[in-house]
Amino acid sequence: MNHTLLLDSEALSRLLRDERAMTARIAAARRADAAVCTSAMTVVEAAGPRIHPSRVSFVLSRLRVEPVLPEDGRWAHTVLTRAGLHGHKYAIAAVLAALAVRLSHGNVTLLTSDPEDLTVLLGDGVGARVRVVGL
Repeated sequence: MNHTLLLDSEALSRLLRDERAMTARIAAARRADAAVCTSAMTVVEAAGPRIHPSRVSFVLSRLRVEPVLPEDGRWAHTVLTRAGLHGHKYAIAAVLAALAVRLSHGNVTLLTSDPEDLTVLLGDGVGARVRVVGL
């Protein structure tokens, strides 16, 4: 596998709700032998009380849920500070961006409802390795 499809909160929420377009996108990624993953923090944000716990368990069993490492936190803090951003709205996005950078040994496609914020957080140097795709 040299390609990773990385899901933000909205992408994961759509998958948890079994939305047809998202499930088709995930199926296509799997057929192309891409890893489909998300951040542990994204799970917390996406899996709300309206989603049955068994659905959450099933979906997560088919994804790679990446932990948040100390270096992810340091990287996220650095880019948030540089961009003059703070607060929970940006914190989880910054951690997801850090994960994208960590996984970018191959090609990473980041599915997000916030392409502008993620593009700012990733910066110019990462753009060649991480493709941000808006939902």
